[in-house]
Amino acid sequence: MLVQFSQRLAALVGGQRRSSSADGVCLAAITPSSLPAKHPAWLVLLVSAWLATVCNVALWREVGSLSSSAGLRGWMFILAFGVIVAAGNVAVLSLLTWGRATKAVLVSFVLMAAFGSYFMLNYGIVIDSSMLTNVLQTDVREAGDLLNWRLPATVLALAAPPLWWVLRQPIRRLGVLRHLAHNVGLLLAAVVVLVAALLLVFQDFASTMRNHTQLRYLINPLNSVYALVHLASKPLRMDTSTLLPLGRDAQLGASYAGQAQPPLLMLVVGETARSVNFGLNGYTRNTTPLLSARTDVISARNAWSCGTSTAASLPCMFSHLGREGFEGRKANFESLMDVLHHAGLAVLWVDNQSGCKGICDRVAQASTSQEKDPELCPAGECPDTIMLKNLEAQIAALPAEQRARGVVVVLHQMGSHGPAYFKRSSKAQKAFGPECTSNALQECGQEQVVNAYDNSIVATDAFLHTTIEWLQARSAQAATGMVYVSDHGESLGEGNIYLHGLPYRIAPDVQKQVPWITWLSPAMQARQHISTGCLQKELADKPISHDAYFHSVLGLMDVQSTVYQSSQDIYAPCRSVPTAKASS
Repeated sequence: MLVQFSQRLAALVGGQRRSSSADGVCLAAITPSSLPAKHPAWLVLLVSAWLATVCNVALWREVGSLSSSAGLRGWMFILAFGVIVAAGNVAVLSLLTWGRATKAVLVSFVLMAAFGSYFMLNYGIVIDSSMLTNVLQTDVREAGDLLNWRLPATVLALAAPPLWWVLRQPIRRLGVLRHLAHNVGLLLAAVVVLVAALLLVFQDFASTMRNHTQLRYLINPLNSVYALVHLASKPLRMDTSTLLPLGRDAQLGASYAGQAQPPLLMLVVGETARSVNFGLNGYTRNTTPLLSARTDVISARNAWSCGTSTAASLPCMFSHLGREGFEGRKANFESLMDVLHHAGLAVLWVDNQSGCKGICDRVAQASTSQEKDPELCPAGECPDTIMLKNLEAQIAALPAEQRARGVVVVLHQMGSHGPAYFKRSSKAQKAFGPECTSNALQECGQEQVVNAYDNSIVATDAFLHTTIEWLQARSAQAATGMVYVSDHGESLGEGNIYLHGLPYRIAPDVQKQVPWITWLSPAMQARQHISTGCLQKELADKPISHDAYFHSVLGLMDVQSTVYQSSQDIYAPCRSVPTAKASS
């Protein structure tokens, strides 16, 4: 039965017809024998026109909102722009449509455009290689949050008409050389039309694309094609097969000599938290009642992320290269986790998210994905507090010799991951309402979306407070501290943009400005010769970024290495006694 289905599908996509069997009767209903066989170029041209118009509503909506598109000159620009997009589609398809693969390629492009249109129209996102990486790295739980009735409805409306038409058309068979000649001719004709349309409006086009760079990421589905090619060609731009060593000279500093208490540092990696929605940072709503009531926390209100998505920010913030260096790297390096391990410390990564993106591959790790706690996880999804449940035992399972020196634990939050923000807080934490209880954010008013998001920040506030209390309860055994930094921010409907992941240079500040909160126990302050009061003054409004994260953590743990840069350590200005040189 499976073989029979595969044969039918192959015949359908290849445009073949059989007349003598039951398969032929079935296919004849889809590909009528009365239809004349069409030249492949006709299918390419008509599908390209559909893609350039119907599947590019997001692009034309954005172009239409520009003041430069008003009047006759504006309409001429839009018309020429449409011809450029259509010709671009024709040019790309002329390179890919060959023989029996023609229909498969056209079907793929239509589906790709339909799905792209849905996300661009409903969430205001754009599509580039970073966004595509996010899609490829999304797990089942995250993908489920994006599913709603609008997705199949939109895809069906945009894809069904052209797919029904394409699959019904018999295609004229061409010899290899003739098909090559025709495709080359189609490619050249498309290029000529594209250049001619571009020259007609070159001044307006150049100005528009220069001042509104987001438009290039809305050209559907060429944006997805470019992103795919960019990702596929990554091995040509950098050595992805080699992991370069980092910090192999790492040693523990003077503070470890004869220590009475080893350090225990908790690194909480936040998810989708925007700094401006933290009451601790001056937000009009008190979304952080527990942290705001404390006098021993340090909040850096002017901190900026390395990227606008987890896939981009997480590896970058744990890298020694900084944002620009990380984006331009020619090979991958070991991370902050590796350097801490090289120094002889016990290192553990605990994940309540979609993984560590390769950062924790060479250290001990634990995941909450298999937790079945009926009290903490009644709906199947565990809150971030689940990471503290077995943490004592997980730390105890680390090598004793390393634990005696010091411990670094990373807690990777689910945090405020959207669009289902309402899932990220418990009933007791829903301080603001009514909240949006749909993952189709456009169905809710912006105030409802913000309410749901702010409730997730209330949940993060409770989690951080609980984490500090967990550390305080162990003050007799260790010098404890916590550093909380989010990977990126979020858009909540401002300018009809939702979620995150826009290219960094065009992303709004709310996707890039993140909270950075530090708590240090008295023992950790004494160990570091540092004071909370000094840090509160020093970091309140000082511009900092993820570039400083790698070096600041090494500084807090007094790990000496040639890769450590004190100028990038945000805590260094408040150390009253410089960190001594390494001791064995």
